[in-house]
Amino acid sequence: MGIFAKIKAALKKTKDAIAYRLNKLFTGGVLNDEFYDELETTLLSADIGSETTENILGELKKAIDKKHLTRPEQVRTELKRIMTEILDFELPEETYPLVILVAGVNGVGKTTSIGKLAHNYKKAGRSVTIAAADTFRAAAADQLTVWAERAGVRIVKHAEGADAAAVVYDALQSAKSRGTQVTVIDTAGRLHNKVNLMEELKKIDRVIDREFPEAMRLNYIVLDATTGQNALSQVDLFNEAIDIDGIILTKLDGTAKGGVVLAIAGEEEVPVVYIGVGEGIDDLEKFDAEEFVSEIVDGE
Repeated sequence: MGIFAKIKAALKKTKDAIAYRLNKLFTGGVLNDEFYDELETTLLSADIGSETTENILGELKKAIDKKHLTRPEQVRTELKRIMTEILDFELPEETYPLVILVAGVNGVGKTTSIGKLAHNYKKAGRSVTIAAADTFRAAAADQLTVWAERAGVRIVKHAEGADAAAVVYDALQSAKSRGTQVTVIDTAGRLHNKVNLMEELKKIDRVIDREFPEAMRLNYIVLDATTGQNALSQVDLFNEAIDIDGIILTKLDGTAKGGVVLAIAGEEEVPVVYIGVGEGIDDLEKFDAEEFVSEIVDGE
């Protein structure tokens, strides 16, 4: 299955949930209160969120007035433009050496995402080391080792229960001595009541800054699309500990509410960088705002 086909498949539930309603809305009638009410209901049903939906409708009405649009089918183009602008961040150009810290609560697909991310870089010709710094969860390092072997990359790990920051320290020293281009760091899944683990995350962040200041830094959070609006609170939570640079969104194929991507970008102002489009090692794709919007709005 090609990249575009994978993304189409991943968005099928979201598209099926809202595209029919949007198509019906855009192919008849007039731009009256009923039109806007139905559009608002449709956007909310996709989990775009009340704040972002309100902003979209406000921008849409301004564009309609400014451009003197009179027919619903003309609105589709404006809606796509506004949605794309919300999602379209200018990402920094990656330089090497590169250190990627990956955070997220348990159960979101963090381990598999790290394996797929490492595979992507290896496939692109980059040397990769994974740091197994989730020493809190039983067998976390073992699971990550399986993914490292599948991706064909090195892994640095200590015994279960070891100091996570010490694992990161060793991984960074190894990466520097070997001239490794990309170091991907796994961290323990955290919840709001795990204060000690949040402090550990801050400590890891400081170790990276101190030991590898010349490396480019990216902090990613892995979010499960099926959790909907709960994903926003997770971004808030982790932003208190570390500055989140981007989001890896998993399980998009398991929800009809993929509009949460817009809610995250609109309310948290953090870009979605990668989306999970399947279970295989090749199934982590760079997020494309225009493609995403076209798929759920046009629904073809």
